[in-house]
Amino acid sequence: MRSLLVLALAVTFVAAMAGSSKPKEYVCYRAAGKIVIDGKLDEPSWRDAPATDKFVDIEGDIRPHPRFTTRAKMLWDDQYFYIGADLEEPHVWATLTKRDSVIFHDNDFEVFIDPNGDRDEYYELEINALNTAWDLFLPKPYIDGGKAQNSWDIAGLKTAVEVTGTLNDTTDLDKGWSVEMAIPWKALAEYAHKPAPPKDGDQWRINFSRVEWRHEIVDGKYSKISNTKEDNWVWSPQGVIDMHRPEMWGYVRFSTIVNLR
Repeated sequence: MRSLLVLALAVTFVAAMAGSSKPKEYVCYRAAGKIVIDGKLDEPSWRDAPATDKFVDIEGDIRPHPRFTTRAKMLWDDQYFYIGADLEEPHVWATLTKRDSVIFHDNDFEVFIDPNGDRDEYYELEINALNTAWDLFLPKPYIDGGKAQNSWDIAGLKTAVEVTGTLNDTTDLDKGWSVEMAIPWKALAEYAHKPAPPKDGDQWRINFSRVEWRHEIVDGKYSKISNTKEDNWVWSPQGVIDMHRPEMWGYVRFSTIVNLR
């Protein structure tokens, strides 16, 4: 009982720091038809899916608003949980090409999923503009002594990136990049302890993060500015610079409704 009280007080404090006591919420509708994973988010189901609020700083309202807009969308069917995101970015660049590299060393998009909302046994997936992925499983948060299992892979994962502009070209300005993911329910079911695919009305905990590094151009190539920290922009603010506080993640509620206009 005492540990639950301590956790509740910690959540209240972090929420206050984030400028909001209520995590974000999203209704995830069933896809109307086949989703082709090509990074374009151009199917009717994506068109009609609601977008999240614009991402904010990880610490919430106490920090300035992000320089660039980021929004995500979600869909599902019997096989996959689909996640798409649009990232405004005038300079799209990336360097990491090896699977399971530490992707946040590049600008990236990140997904965190805790199916039953107990703070433990959750999934993380990161991707950069080269479509290089890093997927891992955490038995519990780092703050609780958890150690990431980098050897864990999302079997059957599909990802794609579409760049609106030119990747790694310092001579022009880009509009940004979009990400599209299909995560098999079979992989998520491994530690879900809940039905996967979910039932109508089921809620899971989820959050999204975008890591953005300030850069300069050196010898015609993008380079991080020395001695500067990355920006962390998220859907549901954490209140602290730590994505591994699952109690602060948002809620996604699954609906069997096909949301076509």
